[in-house]
Amino acid sequence: MKVSTRGDYASRALLSLALHADGGEGPTAVRDIADRTGLPQPYLEQILLALKGAGLVRSKRGVGGGYVLARPPEEITLSQIVSAVDGPIVAGDFGLPHENGACDHEGQCVLLDVWADVGEHMRTHLDSFTLADMVARAQGRVPVARDAAG
Repeated sequence: MKVSTRGDYASRALLSLALHADGGEGPTAVRDIADRTGLPQPYLEQILLALKGAGLVRSKRGVGGGYVLARPPEEITLSQIVSAVDGPIVAGDFGLPHENGACDHEGQCVLLDVWADVGEHMRTHLDSFTLADMVARAQGRVPVARDAAG
């Protein structure tokens, strides 16, 4: 699986909101999120609208307006963020075994079953990380895990 630019930007934007949520300063302007994260503001605005549609952020219009997390960081997973901007997390667009003529060709059903399983593992792994976990890592309270190849 490759996380798209949209998925990465959405995760970075929500991490920024989570990192500054304890300050009690209210909504954060898109411009401020863009400045803190280095993300392009026009693209960030589109992403935040998608995140709002998914119920992950709330917005306030006008002077002093901006975005806030719609739920506590402990209740928002990376899987929810990526799915909000990229759609369902799957290993590929192959369909499901035994649907719409799938399995008409040799070996197809076996592989469709494997690809579906891979997608489920990806969703489960991303579900295991919350924004609160990312805040702890960003603040150095939990070491960032890297494999030997990293």
